[in-house]
Amino acid sequence: MVVFPNAKINIGLNIVEKRPDGFHNIESCFYPVGWSDALEITLAEAFSFQSDGIVIPGSAADNLCTKAYQMLAGDYNLPPVKIHLLKTVPIGAGLGGGSADAAFTIKALNQLFSLDISIEEQENYARRIGSDCAFFIRNRPVYCFEKGDKFDVIDIDISGKWIALINPGIHISTVEAYSGVVAKRSTEDLRNILRKPIQEWKDRVTNDFEATLFKKYPLLKEIKEKLYDLGAEYAAMSGSGSTLFGIFRKEQNVKLHFPEFRLWQGFLR
Repeated sequence: MVVFPNAKINIGLNIVEKRPDGFHNIESCFYPVGWSDALEITLAEAFSFQSDGIVIPGSAADNLCTKAYQMLAGDYNLPPVKIHLLKTVPIGAGLGGGSADAAFTIKALNQLFSLDISIEEQENYARRIGSDCAFFIRNRPVYCFEKGDKFDVIDIDISGKWIALINPGIHISTVEAYSGVVAKRSTEDLRNILRKPIQEWKDRVTNDFEATLFKKYPLLKEIKEKLYDLGAEYAAMSGSGSTLFGIFRKEQNVKLHFPEFRLWQGFLR
């Protein structure tokens, strides 16, 4: 079985407060985009995990796909499989690529072996792996809150618009990103702002990580400004960075202006 774990962007990201468990409560809109890895699962004599493409730090035993398999194997009588991942979504880029890989592993194993695990149960398994992992089970736009693992419906429609994602190759760890953030309550409800035309988002839909990371990495701010210069209706950094995205009214070949960076562009669905 072959599946294609896709990335997501954050449209707005408010860091509300630090939790007693050390995590942070956030408010954001998670939105799926088409930049994808390729994940193949086949029957094997013994379990193995292999990856190609972008080099993934750590051992195969520590990979989130491996952890997803072992988690389900602990509750179900799964046969051994070989998992082969072609990694193309940048790592440490604010796109949730590793979380998507794990979630799609859960979904693929459920389908491949007819485990009959409900959507809600798949989400609960995914939450055990990572805060944003559960999003990729349903894989549709949501308003997320608490650790980013609780979801609510959101009234947003930017389908058919053109998006460009630019990754300059700066790896930003979660620890680094949060180290400069001051948590605070939002003054406006993100859900209400996102109901408005996209042209009104620019100064109201913000990512709290940008304030400190743009000072540390001026290139990120330059990319965002360039996207607006190219005609983006809205541009921002996704998650804790370092990927920037621009949403355009119509198709535009943004790649011409960022030849030195990893880039994906396509229509939003």
